[in-house]
Amino acid sequence: MSAQNSAGIQTLLDAEREAQKIVQKAREYRTKRVREARDEAKKEIEAYRAQKEAEYRAFEAEHTRGNKQAEEEANREAEAKIAAIKEAGKKNQDKVIEQLLEAVYTAKAIPTS
Repeated sequence: MSAQNSAGIQTLLDAEREAQKIVQKAREYRTKRVREARDEAKKEIEAYRAQKEAEYRAFEAEHTRGNKQAEEEANREAEAKIAAIKEAGKKNQDKVIEQLLEAVYTAKAIPTS
């Protein structure tokens, strides 16, 4: 009986070792699949990020162009108005100085109540 028990124990030990090998292979496979899935997800994220960045750059370029044109037009209008004001100032400069000097030299007393 003891030989039979020993053979039965050996069979159980062999089965346990085989089960451990199967479990280890399953763990390795699962770990490999997790790594592959993670790498695949990273690639998909990078592709999505690149696509969205390209869309953003296109949107920005389209809308910045309009802003630059509006800014340039506003600058041209401002420069024209400044030039007109300077011209008016030069044209009426002598007259304004005379009026200021006249106001200073001719004091008008205004009674206060």
